[in-house]
Amino acid sequence: MRYRALGERGPVVSVVGVGCNNFGSRLDAEGTAAVVHAALDAGITLFDTADMYGGEGDRGSSERLLGAALKGRRDEVVLATKFGMAMGYGDYGPRGSRRYVRHAVEASLSRLGTDWIDLYQYHQPDGVTPIEETVAALEELVGEGKVRHIGCSNLPSEQLLAGFVSTQERYHLLDRSVETELTPTCLSLGIGVLPYYPLANGLLSGKYRRGAEPPPGSRLSWRQGWLTDAALDRVEELTAYGAERGLTLLEVAVGGLAALPAVGSVISGAMTPQQVTANAAAAGWIPTEADLAALDEIVTPGDRVV
Repeated sequence: MRYRALGERGPVVSVVGVGCNNFGSRLDAEGTAAVVHAALDAGITLFDTADMYGGEGDRGSSERLLGAALKGRRDEVVLATKFGMAMGYGDYGPRGSRRYVRHAVEASLSRLGTDWIDLYQYHQPDGVTPIEETVAALEELVGEGKVRHIGCSNLPSEQLLAGFVSTQERYHLLDRSVETELTPTCLSLGIGVLPYYPLANGLLSGKYRRGAEPPPGSRLSWRQGWLTDAALDRVEELTAYGAERGLTLLEVAVGGLAALPAVGSVISGAMTPQQVTANAAAAGWIPTEADLAALDEIVTPGDRVV
């Protein structure tokens, strides 16, 4: 596993991270522990969750299960979570307000069973609170030692502030639209990018084929709008690109994305220990400048296929 700083001021993280949105919903405590321990064995240090992840009617269960799985190994990881989506906390004001932030962080600390959060992220702007107020509240938590670094997710480029060490955005080799405005802004501010959906909901995992039904239980067996002809065309081109270099499609998807400007860690979910181990190994491919130029010819920077 390779490691690098997240942006100019953030923590050192593994180049591959684990997205924990399956914990508490598609995975129970035993399944969560198996994935977490396999990730640790593979050298992964970044685990990303959110207060609202979990099963139906059980939001917060991802944090609880992750905290339990990390018991005794907390110091080995960079623990990231998010706030700012509906949690049913009651009347604590807009979800970016100081009052709400202070309540949300205490709830997350309790569920995670920890005294501090390494990366605390504003999940989604509430459309009401000035971003400066939210950042000021987060910086108070840093001063108190409850949070070590602050980040955001789904924030428009014009609202990114230098206080953030990272931002999470939808980003994969079939959707490079963030490279138009977001990436240049992040580079100018020293902010790292954490791609989510790096495998395009599994399209870039190699398990989907043109003309074949999606595997039962897979995300694209029920999510609509992803298995388009244009997307499958690009998947086939990327598969051929990888074959020319002795790589799997997964290695192209993970290694290629990890090499793009400002990317800190490629956060990918996993349902099994085998999946998380494969994701970790895929980062072993480091493309050359020529490799990246050839990738640009398949999916142009700034373009979105799906």
